[in-house]
Amino acid sequence: MKNVVVVGSQWGDEGKGKIVDWLSDQADVVVRFQGGHNAGHTLVIDGITYKLKLLPSGIVRPGKISVIGNGVVVNPWALLEEIKSIQDQGVKVTEENLIIAETANLILPYHSEMDEIREDAAGKGKIGTTRRGIGPAYEDKVGRRAIRLMDLRSESNLDQRLDIVLQHHNAIRKGLNKKIYEKEELKKELMKIAPEILKYSQPVWKKIDEFKSENKKILFEGAQGILLDVDHGTYPFVTSSNTVAANAATGSGCGPDTIGYVLGITKAYTTRVGEGPFPTELEDADGEKLGKRGHEFGTVTNRKRRCGWFDGVLVRQTIKVAGIHGIALTKLDVLDDFDEIKFCEKYELDGKEIDYFPAAVEDQKKVKPIYKTFKGWKSETKGIRNIEDLPDLAKIYVGAVEDFIGAKISSISTSPEREDTILLENPFDN
Repeated sequence: MKNVVVVGSQWGDEGKGKIVDWLSDQADVVVRFQGGHNAGHTLVIDGITYKLKLLPSGIVRPGKISVIGNGVVVNPWALLEEIKSIQDQGVKVTEENLIIAETANLILPYHSEMDEIREDAAGKGKIGTTRRGIGPAYEDKVGRRAIRLMDLRSESNLDQRLDIVLQHHNAIRKGLNKKIYEKEELKKELMKIAPEILKYSQPVWKKIDEFKSENKKILFEGAQGILLDVDHGTYPFVTSSNTVAANAATGSGCGPDTIGYVLGITKAYTTRVGEGPFPTELEDADGEKLGKRGHEFGTVTNRKRRCGWFDGVLVRQTIKVAGIHGIALTKLDVLDDFDEIKFCEKYELDGKEIDYFPAAVEDQKKVKPIYKTFKGWKSETKGIRNIEDLPDLAKIYVGAVEDFIGAKISSISTSPEREDTILLENPFDN
């Protein structure tokens, strides 16, 4: 039995929510393994819309176990608010269907404050973070001064851990002429919510091992996209965690042999939120049209997404970096009304053609896309569920994508509705 990892193959916002929802219906366990409450999934089930940030997508389905792994940074207040929100929608959340790694690192108020201070001070050099404290929380984790979920079990231990972390943060705040952070009020607030969140706490690595021995189907759910990976993305305009599929193992405490199939969610065009290089970005009528037809606004931030043509060079690169076996091509129907559709198949850099995305940000900003142009099909694909029913010109475009990126297309999404999917291969069956 193959366990499946779902990752975004671009800059996030590829439509993972719909695909993860479909796969979570087949899975027994759904695991979040990185990121925080800065990325969201929108799920529509039986006409009810659920907006999830930290909770795995399986939480809205009865009989599924949802796991927040050690690789996730958790804002405890945001998590409890999210739990209450979906409970108000009729979803049951208990210690039986939600497990949080006892070693998960916490996002605390001084993290989001530091995020804002840095972004405001950066001016033109800002990264475009969601200002939710994700980066500073991961910095504390790597700096070995973080507060972890298990630290809430003991007031004396929490007191000691807060002394260590605030010594660091208050030194920076003083240097920036900001008010220092007082420990006692924060400690009081944390101890107040400790019982509410600790009841979900378990050693996740041990639970994953049990699930494997019981032959449960495990779905590992990634956040953001590979091009935002802190090592393999458009650094420094990236998130602060590893978004590649390999981190599903590290971020949940299991071996890489646990992973059987890697599914890359891939939009039929390209979008990006925030700052950073974007070779195929369109700042014209076509870009506006993509944004309007695709409803390109962030689930969490509601920020308008930048839009551009499909970048085959980038997706081919992320497929190699993440070990993607197959892709789910989403939002094909957004392209229905274009006379011409373009596809980036190489770049020009300083007068030379290259077939990969360079690592240096100065080069990333200079590359110019070299396009292959396709005739638009100018007919509606929305709601099509059989590959044979696609217009011939749409089949040509999809086939060109598959041939160029070097990975099989396992499904094609033709609307936001879950049922409007052309299924070519089920990841759990391969």
